[in-house]
Amino acid sequence: MKVQILNFLVLMSFQMALSQNILSPDLNLKMIFSIENGIPTYQLQYRGQEIIERSKLQIVFENASLTNNIEMITSNVSSEDSVWKPVLGEVAEIQNHYNELKVELIQKDSQIKYNLVFRLFDEGLAFRFEFLPQEKLNYFIINQELTQFNLTGDHKTFWIPGDPDSQEYVYNETKLSAIDNSKLDLSNGIALKSIFGNNFVQSPLMMKTENGLYINIFEAAVDNYPVMHLRVDTQNFGLTSQLVPNALGKKAYLQTPAHTPWRTVMVSDDARDLLTSKMILNLNDPNKLDDTSWIKPMKYVGIWWEMHIGKSTWDYAGSQNAQNAADQQLKPTGKHGATTQNTLRYIDFAALHGFDGVLVEGWNVGWEDWFGNWKENVFDFTTPYPDFDIQKVTDYAKSKGIKMIMHHETSGSVGNYERHLDRAFNLMKEYGYPAVKTGYVGRIIPRGEFHDGQSMVNHFHHVVKRAAENKLMVNSHESSRPTGMHRTYPNYIAAEAARGNEFNGWSNGNPPMHETILPFTRFLGGPMDYTPGIFKIKPYEGTEKTEQVHTTLAKQLALYVTIYSPLQMAADLPENYEQHLDAFQFIKEVAVDWQNSIYLEAEPGDYITVVRKEKNGERWFLGAITDEIPRKTKLKLDFLTPNVTYEATIYQDAKNAHWQNNPTAYEIKKIKVNANSTLDLNLVSGGGTAVSFVPLK
Repeated sequence: MKVQILNFLVLMSFQMALSQNILSPDLNLKMIFSIENGIPTYQLQYRGQEIIERSKLQIVFENASLTNNIEMITSNVSSEDSVWKPVLGEVAEIQNHYNELKVELIQKDSQIKYNLVFRLFDEGLAFRFEFLPQEKLNYFIINQELTQFNLTGDHKTFWIPGDPDSQEYVYNETKLSAIDNSKLDLSNGIALKSIFGNNFVQSPLMMKTENGLYINIFEAAVDNYPVMHLRVDTQNFGLTSQLVPNALGKKAYLQTPAHTPWRTVMVSDDARDLLTSKMILNLNDPNKLDDTSWIKPMKYVGIWWEMHIGKSTWDYAGSQNAQNAADQQLKPTGKHGATTQNTLRYIDFAALHGFDGVLVEGWNVGWEDWFGNWKENVFDFTTPYPDFDIQKVTDYAKSKGIKMIMHHETSGSVGNYERHLDRAFNLMKEYGYPAVKTGYVGRIIPRGEFHDGQSMVNHFHHVVKRAAENKLMVNSHESSRPTGMHRTYPNYIAAEAARGNEFNGWSNGNPPMHETILPFTRFLGGPMDYTPGIFKIKPYEGTEKTEQVHTTLAKQLALYVTIYSPLQMAADLPENYEQHLDAFQFIKEVAVDWQNSIYLEAEPGDYITVVRKEKNGERWFLGAITDEIPRKTKLKLDFLTPNVTYEATIYQDAKNAHWQNNPTAYEIKKIKVNANSTLDLNLVSGGGTAVSFVPLK
């Protein structure tokens, strides 16, 4: 419920003042709005220290410009303090507490009116433009949004290059002044060089000041609008929003009423505050689904990793038979992974070990010749290969209590997918598939559009909304990165939208620090299907492969806790788990939906330790990971219920373990602990520790 807050929270000389201040509920943050020479600006301070220097808030239309000659008409201040419950999440309840300043403005030349809305939470600032119906503004085109974030120094920054088609990059750790894409291997970037230059980065942008403040620039509730990238002024330490264009070079086509996404600046002197923040979620609309009983967390296995390591293939026939794919006159190569018998083997494994589902990739006709060809008509999402009996697989899965997870690789051909979407969803419902993993590998069709453009953002959301109408859950891969939409549509259960574990199968891989950065960047917008749990870390003997996973086995276990997702895959092959059933026990037991989450330690790029309590239960699970630097730490276990004894099962690196030289050396031990106990952790280079706490009766 919104109520007027006391005047002391809004420090202004009178209602029509050109400068207005608003404070966060805990009084630590102060936002200063002003109009300087006809230009709206804002500043942000944390405990009296400047975080964002005076920065302009401007936007350019096709036929008008809201860049100068701006006057304020009215302003209004309000407050919100409420609690809501996510369907799935890191915590069972979320507080939404902020103070808001809404300023009505007019551009005197065009007579266009608009609002700037600022919300100040304890953990940061959010603001957006709002456009209401009016005589001077109905349909309009945005050519550029020139939102500035002028920083106060040359902060340490964790960044990936601005690329409208991909977020699948290793993070760089440099000073702001050293950001330069020209020094990177950008072979993965399809459109980066042609659209953005050398000094563009993606949000979320994570930074740390010399005096120990943590700053994060991001956005929330991106819908019917392109994704925001950031242009970096490496000399003056300023950032300016850069929107992804469409095929015509325009940024967004809108009709009033409309608004931009929320631009966010999070700040704290404790890195853990950024990880526990639910500000991005709170800036999204509440749940729009009346019935959410069908939305369930899932732990799954699947036919997937074996293709990434070259054991099998997605295609049935190989490129030599591509011309016959349409009529299925195909000659099998013998390496196809998605066969009926192989799927039944995975179903047996899932049932034996208590998993919920099985994913099968490469089950449908069309994989032979699409990759890299920018081909429009590839998949129909309903026709299986000759060696995949969908009815037999379905019947067998049902007999074992296993749910099948559908896979829809679109090959970037969005128009083709939308034409087939209803038939594809009907097939899922016919055979009882509750969830779909979508994929968007390659350049987008319609040609000239980008993954992060307005039309593609709308497509990703259309699929989620259409799936909700059919009571289906969505896990999107190669999509634009989430910005909290899973609050509004909780069937958007997970996404990839970052460099996942798969890169360890066929590239230089993800360095040990990668998973310590993702929670401060990509995870702020929503859960990620990172696909952890690889036990066969070194390359397979007798193959030409040299790639390996850049973690220890114990760290792969810890990722099930440090990476939040209600959809978690045990990504390795069944036979590799069967060789380490003692360690596999943690993956079988760990929860995926949580009552509470407490971040005990955190430093971006270095380490993260988090403990979570399962929803509807009394067990706790702990995950601790480090980068390439070994570390020792002592943890208080005061999060445990007082006067209760727990059995702690500790899955840790062996003393001689090392992510590169000896990654599969681990130890398992059991001890009794309580809320007064402490726990010593010893993490080796690239290592981790996973712990389960089970109350003893």
